[in-house]
Amino acid sequence: MSTLSRRRMLANTYLWTLGAVSATHATIRASGVSQPTDSEITDHERAEMRAVAEGLRAKYGIPGLSVAIARHGRMVYVEAFGESDRDAGAPLLTPSHAFRIASVSKPITSVTIMDLIESGDLSLDDHVFGRGAILGTQYGRRPYGRWIEDVQLKHLLTHTGGGWQNDGNDPMFRNSPMNHAELIAWTLDNQPLVHAPGTTYAYSNFGYCVLGRVIEHVTKRPYAEHVRERILSRCGVTGMSIAGNTLADRAPREVRYYGQGNENPYTMNIRRMDAHGGWLATPSDLVAFAMHVDGFTTTPNILRAATIQVMVESTAANAGYAKGWTVNRAHNWWHTGSLPGTATLMVRTQSGFCWAALANTRKPGSDLDAALDRSMWTMIGTVAAWRA
Repeated sequence: MSTLSRRRMLANTYLWTLGAVSATHATIRASGVSQPTDSEITDHERAEMRAVAEGLRAKYGIPGLSVAIARHGRMVYVEAFGESDRDAGAPLLTPSHAFRIASVSKPITSVTIMDLIESGDLSLDDHVFGRGAILGTQYGRRPYGRWIEDVQLKHLLTHTGGGWQNDGNDPMFRNSPMNHAELIAWTLDNQPLVHAPGTTYAYSNFGYCVLGRVIEHVTKRPYAEHVRERILSRCGVTGMSIAGNTLADRAPREVRYYGQGNENPYTMNIRRMDAHGGWLATPSDLVAFAMHVDGFTTTPNILRAATIQVMVESTAANAGYAKGWTVNRAHNWWHTGSLPGTATLMVRTQSGFCWAALANTRKPGSDLDAALDRSMWTMIGTVAAWRA
């Protein structure tokens, strides 16, 4: 490449990056969240934060890592590290690049259900399947198998439905050509429950798929359309969508995903995962969402305080999981996500932080989920102004 051509390429990359950052700031302004300020973070602290991120990338082979941090209702740090697509000349990753967020989709679905409960359209005690239930008998053959008609909305939200768990027989990763209706019918007919609902915790992607259909049934609208217009728009988030399945389906400004250990990120039916693992977002999108359901008064919440409290109450079956959120005794709430080519995290802390971190790979058999969490806590701990 000639010197002149290289200069043109660098200039174009610089201008594109400026445009991407401007787009991110526009999203932040639209959400009612102030733009990051440089005054809180010293140059030395910023360098330390970058070193933590780059160390994580190097250890786990992460092409691109993007993060956003808010404190007390104000965005204080938005940064991206690495490459969005190393097979296309390695363009720089920017904060406006979108990622598949995998199971970080579950809190979004939970908030949508809780909003419908607030409006009186649903109740946690509503039954899901069977005559007189929310979805009636439209899926599968009658009579239903043991316990299916006992499943209530609260059981699906808390992963205590009695089966259909995320293991080698997870329905959401089988029968890829089936649509939602076909898959739900097949699952009800072929995968019996193994426990009485409400008694045992078993993480269930399928349960959240069903919650998506509950939302559609009640609202008479497609799941993603209702969530965007009723939930995300009230958080100032306008750019989120359901991700596509293949590389050719990649959305504008979406990163490219890289599998490790022979995983292929482009062989799954991501669109069918909508309500449990299908959303596409930037870290700033997720932080804006989290700040509008965090229970604090620094940013207006889209749910009432009493509703949020119910949403983050755990069950006797698992003290560490509530309704779409992992919780702990420190009153922190979060969710992780993992798919081939994807590792994600969204956190709300009792100390007033909300943050998100998204990567375009995962490393099977590793502790990447825990390392991503540790790295974010370490990055936050480097800033003296945030420890006050």
